[in-house]
Amino acid sequence: MVRREDETAKLPKERLLDVAERLFSSRGFAAVTLRDIGQELSLSHASLYHHFPGGKEELFIRVMERSILRHGEALAQRLEGQDGDIRGALRGVARWLLSQPPLDLIRMAQSDMPVLKTEDARRIMDLMHGQVLLRVHTALQAADEAGEIHCANPALVGGALIGMIESFHSIPNFAVRDSRQDMAEEMIDILLRGMDYRGFKKSESWEEI
Repeated sequence: MVRREDETAKLPKERLLDVAERLFSSRGFAAVTLRDIGQELSLSHASLYHHFPGGKEELFIRVMERSILRHGEALAQRLEGQDGDIRGALRGVARWLLSQPPLDLIRMAQSDMPVLKTEDARRIMDLMHGQVLLRVHTALQAADEAGEIHCANPALVGGALIGMIESFHSIPNFAVRDSRQDMAEEMIDILLRGMDYRGFKKSESWEEI
């Protein structure tokens, strides 16, 4: 008879990363232990250290890098080739972000990054900027240059937009009016109204947005 430990030790590393990502996303780096992760997979400390000799910090860094790169690829697909449709592109961004575990950029900056080695924290934050923040910034800048919107500070607006969309993860289900996506789209439309978005018809009222 093969012991359960032997069977679970053969679980793909991606499964381990999936569980770790879910726990880190919901609780943050400091609140999650290797024991928490191991219990969900019925893995011992020895098995976890076999995959990640550097322990929890190495696992967290790997999880974050994988998550950020996945986000970057998905956002690129939703933003590139959307000439003249910044509204649709941003709605696609919202749909993707709300379908994933929350990034929680504020917690990352204030709680997670300070406990990592400086070079590791810098690498993760640079990756986040290039793969996520800069992509939305660039899309808004392109829409501004094309005359689709008027956006004086695409970097600021892009970061604020991502933060607003991410915040919908924390809204309890009983407080969600229709869906988080509907709420995100309403916020996107309010933001675009403020940037004189050309995609709205002149006769379109606020109630019709």
